[in-house]
Amino acid sequence: MNYYELLFTTITTEDYQQDLLINALGEIGFDTFEELELGFKAYIPVDAFDEAALIEQLAPYRELFTFSYEVTLIPQQNWNEVWESNFEPIEIGDKIYVRATFHPAKPEFPYEIVIDPKMAFGTGHHQTTSMMLALMLENEYEGKNVLDMGCGTGILAIMASKLGAVQVTAIDYDPVCYDSTIENAALNHIENIIPLCGSKEVIPNEQYDTILANINRNILLDQMERYAEVLKPDGEIYFSGFYESPDLDIITDEAAKYGLKYITHKKDKEWVAAKFVK
Repeated sequence: MNYYELLFTTITTEDYQQDLLINALGEIGFDTFEELELGFKAYIPVDAFDEAALIEQLAPYRELFTFSYEVTLIPQQNWNEVWESNFEPIEIGDKIYVRATFHPAKPEFPYEIVIDPKMAFGTGHHQTTSMMLALMLENEYEGKNVLDMGCGTGILAIMASKLGAVQVTAIDYDPVCYDSTIENAALNHIENIIPLCGSKEVIPNEQYDTILANINRNILLDQMERYAEVLKPDGEIYFSGFYESPDLDIITDEAAKYGLKYITHKKDKEWVAAKFVK
């Protein structure tokens, strides 16, 4: 699969304005982002790219601040080189260390996750993923049945397994993410992850103690009812991939329709990861 890379150069003094662009792009199919000192890069599969939709989506923001972008085709065979040149290890507090295979291990961390991202989204670098990992550290997974929606590289599924989950079902619509989850589970010697390729229609008809859903606001709203159907009473669900305002209120109102009660959330810049209970 080939990707388009859009290099955005922004002229703004407010970090949240850049985040507004990233959020808008996520709503039209861009699935990977790399933040730079002045701007960011956004990636989308070639067959998902719609230039007219891009222009329409970005139009409202041109009245708020100045930005420009350049489009470059990234052939599949070059993608690993792109990631290896930019991917740095990350640390979540003093508990989680996320690295690629070409980085040295740090055994002083209780939890080490090895990720070879390839074209899959979810290395821990984006605020939504790092906040989800931080929330996971604060909650109990021992012996639980977990569902990870929009699993990307499988990073959250792997973390759930390391925290003691008895079984983790990891779902993503992108075949690259499906393959990446299998490979990364093997890299981390995890054997209790069940990868599935698809969307809400492939969620098994069973009950889960915990659901992790780091996608984007519109997909979360669309899939909310199905999540509630498969979540056990008193089960926990964690949402991320959206902003505090106005998205958190929208997510909270929709969740309430299905008996999902807001508990708390973390915030990084304008991005949010929130915990709900059924």
